[in-house]
Amino acid sequence: VFFFSSALISAVSAATSDAYPSVYGDESCGLGGGNLVPPRREVYGDGRIFDITHRYHPDMPAFESDQGIGQFLWTVRTIKNGSLANNSRMKMETHTGTHLDAPGHFYVHYFEAGFDVDTLDLDVLNGPALLVDVPRDSNITADVMQSLHIPKGVRRVLFRTLNTDRHLMFKKEFDSTYVGFTKDGAQWLVDNTDIKLVGVDYLSAASYEHLSPSHLAFLKSADIILVEALKLDDVPPGIYNVHCLPLRLLGAEGSPVRCILMK
Repeated sequence: VFFFSSALISAVSAATSDAYPSVYGDESCGLGGGNLVPPRREVYGDGRIFDITHRYHPDMPAFESDQGIGQFLWTVRTIKNGSLANNSRMKMETHTGTHLDAPGHFYVHYFEAGFDVDTLDLDVLNGPALLVDVPRDSNITADVMQSLHIPKGVRRVLFRTLNTDRHLMFKKEFDSTYVGFTKDGAQWLVDNTDIKLVGVDYLSAASYEHLSPSHLAFLKSADIILVEALKLDDVPPGIYNVHCLPLRLLGAEGSPVRCILMK
């Protein structure tokens, strides 16, 4: 029993170290008096996993605002003030930062019927995906879609555009000149491809001038999921496994989402 317990403790300790890799050396618990530096990474597993979710902070852009999303996190209890644990409260719109759209976002009948984020197909949100670079001189029109030559059978595509080059998601002020799908581009995708997950690199999949018609084209059949404001910087184009998980928010037409790409 002693040897079994010792082996079990060693195995748990090793697993814990793997799950939370230390940047603190031998004093990672803080008892040695060293400065604690929290690890913040974009790539994990020796380059095998890319985090394509933007970090939430008060100055990240919000749709049609020049003030960013503002304060969204409040500390309501602290150990220093006598509470048993630290606790925070979060408040923000569901279409903030990296997020996805449910069919009820632009359709009243879907919204009232309960087609919320809890009804979205996780099989669509997880699986092989193609990351493509879009020509930088245009919105995503029908002609652009045709020029990409995306093969039939591809179900998940992430579109990297001039938005990434311009670092728009790193600017506080909303920029209405972002690249997105025009109405004919969205309709061409619906009519001519098998794509069910559309990923884009700014706050809306639809261009600003085609905001409503493009969304209506995408969401009409309730089987295409839009994942918006992805962080696609420094990720080579190609085929990956994508994993996107929204919160199970009953009644919500959108949700923040954590997305990763895995080689």
